[in-house]
Amino acid sequence: MNGFERRKELKKNNILEASLDLFLKYGIQKVSVAEVAKEAQVSQVTIYNYFGSKDKLIQEVIIYYVDKIWEEYEELLDSDIPFPEKIKQITFEKGDVAGKINEDFFTYFMKEYTNSNSYIEKFYQEKAFPRLIEFFNEGREKGYIDPKISNEAILVFIQMFTEYMQQGGAAQSILPLTEDLTKLFFYGIAGRSRD
Repeated sequence: MNGFERRKELKKNNILEASLDLFLKYGIQKVSVAEVAKEAQVSQVTIYNYFGSKDKLIQEVIIYYVDKIWEEYEELLDSDIPFPEKIKQITFEKGDVAGKINEDFFTYFMKEYTNSNSYIEKFYQEKAFPRLIEFFNEGREKGYIDPKISNEAILVFIQMFTEYMQQGGAAQSILPLTEDLTKLFFYGIAGRSRD
């Protein structure tokens, strides 16, 4: 990549980062291309040259956001911290962050997520799901996950909990219970399995 291409890519990333920051705070509808341009310190013409329209910019921001979040998850999954701590961070910290996203942006994101041809759906099927299955299998090997519990059930449980954490005020009431809820996740109501 030559100097011109590097500067172009850097400028594009600055626009995506500025857009994401504004969309997360204020939602998609309330943010104009002019506001993105001001935040990214570029002209509106530059944004239209790179993305063509606000709709295309929004699509690119969603892709940028998914890739950015996944990088954080991969760092966590590849880290040396204990398996229970990884589960705690996936379930609670990521849910808490998601709970602070502007509702308009979250609604748009979920609409994209449920679109069967979306980048998000393909990403989940091709990258996230296989990596999470690998992670759960690692947990089984280390004795943290009951071998009788399916990966699908674990994914549903985490998804339900994460969605609950995204409701207004849920994070504040649940975060003090993190330790108890982590034990509940691993051992159920009855405690460790006796067999």
